[in-house]
Amino acid sequence: MGKKLDRIYETLIEGACDGLFDDALYSHVLSKHPKTSSKRIVKAALFALSDPEVKERAVLERIYGLAIRYRLVSLGVEDLSDDEEDNPSAPSVSHKLKTKLESSVAGSSLVDILH
Repeated sequence: MGKKLDRIYETLIEGACDGLFDDALYSHVLSKHPKTSSKRIVKAALFALSDPEVKERAVLERIYGLAIRYRLVSLGVEDLSDDEEDNPSAPSVSHKLKTKLESSVAGSSLVDILH
């Protein structure tokens, strides 16, 4: 890993070991490295998940949760709101992404889409 990624990785592990998770863990990393990107934080989280030195289940779960959440955000998938409890495990697609998908499919016939 590069020096920047190493420092982000260490900060991420430190925060997770201190019991931080989700937004608090993300904010902790940003407070120490304000110019870092979400992509770099997720990359450091993935390194942490594959590190054989990190063995504590709670720490791994916090890091995993952060990686998944911010990866989905970067894809345009939003968290469910309280009124969408039909399928709590399925995230909803953002309006922007949905519009983009609909516009790309609107000009195509069903045959074009399937092939």
